[in-house]
Order: sequence, then structure tokens, then C-alpha cells
Amino acid sequence: MSAHDLWLLSPELSVAALGVIVIIADLILEKKTPLIWISVIGLTVPLTFALLLWFNTPDPEIGVFGTVTADRLALFFHFLLIGTTAAVIVASVTYSRKFAGFQGEYLALMLLSVSGMMLLASSRDIITAYLALEVSTLPVAALAAFLRTDRSLEAGLKFLLLSALSSAILLYGLVYLYGVTGTTDIGGILDAISGMSADGGRAFGSSALMLGVVMVIAGFGFKMAVAPFHMWVPDVYEGAPTPIVAFLSIASKSAAFAIVLRILYTALGSNDLAADWSVLLAILAAITMTAGNLLALTQRNIKRMLGYSTVAHAGYLLVGLAAVAANSDSEGFIAGPQGVLFYLVAYAFTNLAVFFAIIAITNKTGSDLISGFAGMARRAPFMSVLLALGLLSLLGIPPTAGFLGKIFVFSAAVDSGLAWLAVVGVINSVVSAFYYLRVVRTMFLDEPENDERVTADIPVWAATMTASAGLLIFGIAPSSLLEFARHAVSGVVT
Repeated sequence: MSAHDLWLLSPELSVAALGVIVIIADLILEKKTPLIWISVIGLTVPLTFALLLWFNTPDPEIGVFGTVTADRLALFFHFLLIGTTAAVIVASVTYSRKFAGFQGEYLALMLLSVSGMMLLASSRDIITAYLALEVSTLPVAALAAFLRTDRSLEAGLKFLLLSALSSAILLYGLVYLYGVTGTTDIGGILDAISGMSADGGRAFGSSALMLGVVMVIAGFGFKMAVAPFHMWVPDVYEGAPTPIVAFLSIASKSAAFAIVLRILYTALGSNDLAADWSVLLAILAAITMTAGNLLALTQRNIKRMLGYSTVAHAGYLLVGLAAVAANSDSEGFIAGPQGVLFYLVAYAFTNLAVFFAIIAITNKTGSDLISGFAGMARRAPFMSVLLALGLLSLLGIPPTAGFLGKIFVFSAAVDSGLAWLAVVGVINSVVSAFYYLRVVRTMFLDEPENDERVTADIPVWAATMTASAGLLIFGIAPSSLLEFARHAVSGVVT
């Protein structure tokens, strides 16, 4: 491996090295609280490397024998993953006392998982992508079981078993792609497909290629929480530590969407192929939105409700992926993928604000039931406002970033000839109002169980306010983020 390869992998390697440093520091330090600040401060190193790569490598750089890239798309997700991880670690200051003595393992596992997710976003080879997926997934299974309660252990076991099943399906799909094309290079797959003779009017021009694409989408669909591959979500969200749930809902989903976007628009980016997988994704988006919202309606546990909510939002993101240039009359149509990247950032700020507020409240009440939030506006007025703001952004109410995120992906669907999918999305957004506003009503209109004030530690306050500020800033002034997203996808989507 050359120095150039190490430079391209510097963000991923520095995050993994930080995880090792935390383990060593855990063995040395008697008090574990400094480990959190070592992790947060240490994340400035991979952030600095990512910034240097962004400004000093205007053209896509390829290294490690052509298996990884440091293009703008990968770096966009590096920023998102590093920021999300830092915020979750800060919000874990108080919560991590629940597993006193194991904070070092908790932080190290999270950092090692993030290094795998970052490598997944940088992969331009299907074997590298598969290995990166496993590196990112296995630590999460341990983190889901970290509370060591019955529900937590069940969450970790279910995540591990279903992850193994989805990995097997994904591997079979990748084998089919390799068998058809004879290459593992994501860019080379399209060249190989272009030289093949089409098999009549069959979708994707080949039965083997069609099966491979379907299995790849199914395998990554587990990470994206796409129906019908979402069966792990409610139990894992309910049983896992709340900071890990926040981490999973954003980081894991973002990394999966990064590699799927790269495969679809690079390996399968021709107009004929795009028209085929666009239909497949549109159908999946409609099913996912509807299933997530309908199943969320009856939930009494707020973490399970948000689990089904994240399924619904995976459907909204699929709307943006389904809006492809092959269906549009516009030249250089990148509004769909650009909307997906904007939506992911908006969803990150929104979900972090919601989960951090829940952490602050449930740390004091000890209950994840929605009924436990009754009258919380009187007991924790400011935190209740921030939680309500996050829920309104999930619903898609202006002037939040969640509202603009939905506007962008639905508009892209209409522009690409998928107006029916945009209509389904709007209807599902209306349905979601029932369970989001139910929580708001419970907090502001129901009588509290007692009058004891609910307070939060300064790190949780800071993390919640920062996330809430982000969802408002990008809801009011989205232009800078849209331009950032356009630069990120312009090298991949043409």
C-alpha cells in the first residue's frame, strides 16, 4: 500500500485508530468520563483529513488497487458520519452511566463501526463494499445488547441473526453481478453490461443480472430499513440503548444509501437499466412508506414508534433514488440524488434532536412509553418544545428542514414522471401526523403524573439544541446545503 493509498484512506484509518486509542486509554484511566472527550476531540482528526481531501482533490481519486475512492460523494458521507458520531457520543455522557465500567468498549465499538461505514461509502469494488458492511455491522450487534437486559439481549441477537441472513442474500447478489459481468469493479460493471446482448424484452436485459440487482437491493435494504426487510427495526429500537438507536437510525442508513446510490448510478447507470431499477425502487418506496406509517399508528412505546417512523422515512428517501435521469426530459438531471443527500442531512439533525430530547427526559422518568410523556411541557418546558420541533420536522411542517427534504424528493419524483409516487408520499405524510401529533398532544395537553421537574445535563442540552438549530437553519436557508449536495453527486450522477 502506497503513501497515496494511506492518504485517501486517512479519514477511515484515523477513526479506526481512535477506537484503538480509546481501548488503550480505558486500560490506563481509572475514571471513564475522559474517554468520551478523548473520542469527541479525536474525531477532529478524521474531520480534518476529510476537509483536506475535499479541498485538495477536486477530481475523484482512486487508490488501493482501484477498490476505494475519495470522491466528493464519499467525503460528503464522511462529514455526515463523523458529525453524527460526535453528537451521539456527547449525548451519551449521562446515559453511559447505565453501563458503568464498560464505557471504553461502548465508544470503541461505535468508532470501529463508523470506520466500516466510512469505508463502505468510499468503496468502488463490490468485495470491498461487502467487507466494509461486515465491519460496520458486527460492532452494532454488540452495542444493541449493551444494556444486558432481556430486551437488549434480544435486540442484539435479532440484529445479528437477521444481519447474517441479509449479508448472505447480498453476497449471492454480488456473486450474480460478478458472474454476469466478470468484474468486481463498480465502474467496470456498467462497461461489461453495455457489451452484453440483451435477452429479449426482459428487465435488465438478463435474468441473472435482474436476480443479482434484486438480491443486492434486498441485502442493502436491511441496512436501509426498507420494507419488507425491516423486521428487525422495532425490537432493536426498543431494546437497544437510546444513543445507539439514534446512531443506527442515521449512520447505518446513510452508509447504506451511499453505496446503493453509487452502485445504481455507476454500475447500473445507463438509461435502459435506470428505467428498470427506477420502477423497482418506486414500488419499494410506496410499500415502505405505507408499511412504516401504518405500523407506527398503534405503538405505545416511543422508541418502537420511531422505529417504524424510520422505516417510513427510508421510503421517502427511496422516492429520491427512484427519480432518475432516464425518466426525465431534463439534461443533467440530478435533483433526485441531490434531494436524497439533503434529506439525509435534514433527517440527521431531526432525528438527533428527537432522540436526544428523549434521552434527556427518559433518563429522569425511566419510561419509554408515550404515556410517560404526559404533561412533560410543565415538567420540562424547553426540552418538550425541542422534542415537539423535531417531531414536526419528521412530519414535514415548515419551516423545518424535514419539510424541505420532502419537497425536494417529491418534486424530483414529479419531474421524473413518478407523480403517483409523490401523491403516495403526501398521503403517507398526512397519515404520519396522527402518531407524531399524538406525542405532542400528550406532552402539552395531558395531565402530568407528578410535578417533579425534569432536568438534563449540559452535554445533552448542548447536543439537543445544536441538532434543533440545524433543522431550523437548513429549513429556512437550504441553499448552502443544496449546493454542497449538488457538488457531492455531480461526479457520480451525470
